[in-house]
Amino acid sequence: MALITKSIKGTQDMLPTDSYKWQFVEKTCLETARLHGYGEIRTPVFEHTELFTRGVGDTTDVVQKEMYTFTDRGDRSLSLRPEMTASAVRCAIEHGLINDALPVKACYIAPCYRAEKPQAGRMREFHQFGVELFGAPSPAADAEIISLADATLTELGISGYSLEINSIGCPTCRAEYHKALREYFEGRKEQLCETCLDRLERNPMRIIDCKVPGCQEVAKDAPRMIDYLCDDCRQHFESVKKYLDAMNISYTVNPSIVRGLDYYTRTVFEFVSSDLGAQSTICGGGRYDGLFRQLGGPDTPSLGFGMGLERVMLVMDAQKAAYPEPEKTLIYLAPAGEEAVVRCMALCSQLRAEGFSAETDLNGRSIKAQMKYANKLGAQYTVVIGDRELDSGIVRIKNMATGEETEVTIEPGIVEALYDIGINDTMARLNETVATFEGLADLNRLLSGEEDGGEEGAIDDQSAGETDAPVEIAEERGGEILEEVDELSESGEEA
Repeated sequence: MALITKSIKGTQDMLPTDSYKWQFVEKTCLETARLHGYGEIRTPVFEHTELFTRGVGDTTDVVQKEMYTFTDRGDRSLSLRPEMTASAVRCAIEHGLINDALPVKACYIAPCYRAEKPQAGRMREFHQFGVELFGAPSPAADAEIISLADATLTELGISGYSLEINSIGCPTCRAEYHKALREYFEGRKEQLCETCLDRLERNPMRIIDCKVPGCQEVAKDAPRMIDYLCDDCRQHFESVKKYLDAMNISYTVNPSIVRGLDYYTRTVFEFVSSDLGAQSTICGGGRYDGLFRQLGGPDTPSLGFGMGLERVMLVMDAQKAAYPEPEKTLIYLAPAGEEAVVRCMALCSQLRAEGFSAETDLNGRSIKAQMKYANKLGAQYTVVIGDRELDSGIVRIKNMATGEETEVTIEPGIVEALYDIGINDTMARLNETVATFEGLADLNRLLSGEEDGGEEGAIDDQSAGETDAPVEIAEERGGEILEEVDELSESGEEA
């Protein structure tokens, strides 16, 4: 029978072979945000269309060409969200988040939808990691948001990207800029697409963001917003750069960045990577000081960014970034006979309750077939349980890597043996850490001149402090592992 339908073009299924990668990326993003004080929010996948036409802007490509909009049974116009900021601001207004102490820090991982031509790094259903900082007018907030995006990319193991920043001013200085743009494009109207001819009167700044090659060519020599900044906006931008310099975050000022959404004001930025080809932007954001009022709330200076996870993972794959190995099954219980199946089911339940990953046969396979299946699962240990083992109450736990077998009682021997294995593995990691610590301590003594008792090998106080850092890290890691040993020991005693 033929497959009734396939996945919709521009969408993709996530399989177990890849899901662990997604889990790592998502966990890293949320943990980095947590360290910066951000809490997770979740909003519905669809909203009233008006939220996006007013918030994102009715002259943007997103609203004019890319939204999935439909009328529901109540004759209401609804749209799948094309981005998350408008939804997050609506959420903050509706639930009074900004009535608490400011700033409010929110983060999210969410699917979004745009009716675009699918290509590498551009899907119709895509996933964003983003943060929003509500109620923060200071340029220091701009620098923190940028540093958070930078820290996230670094934690994911991505390198070789660059940061581009710009200021697109406020409504006051943008009025003069729009006037200059209209004068520039009026003499070149015949080279503009139909959409940009409409934008010329309503919002000429959107012409700079047009994807039509002819419009892009004309826009190359258009006036630059950065040359029309008012004193306040210029000072704000200079302060942002000062903070980035202090944080050792490299950047390039790119006057052509305007971002594709109308709510942006003042600082805008993009992180770009050459490993993505045409779709080089992996993260973009900026300030949107007027969006709260546009959506019916009070004036609340705010800012944020969105990071496309599909693009991030394309870059990680191109750079061969390391993902943690997916966790394998710890133990496989192979039953031989109906009574053994019942006992193995009960044992698996007990082991899982203790926090151990355990599997058993569900398909009535032979022992030989079960061992092949255990190998495919990557099980670290196996136990065969048949009539003889049930009668004696004794089984052998086999280490699949070494072939070594250990004889234990079925209960509580299997659970106790797994706790012992956990403690032994943890102690082995502790020994590695201790060895690292001792090596670093020797290095520290050598660099500080203690080995030869003279000043010839001495280093200055600053460098000595730097060599102390890895030693402190080793000490801290050793303490963490010892705590893990204590926890395993306590759990084993309780078991």
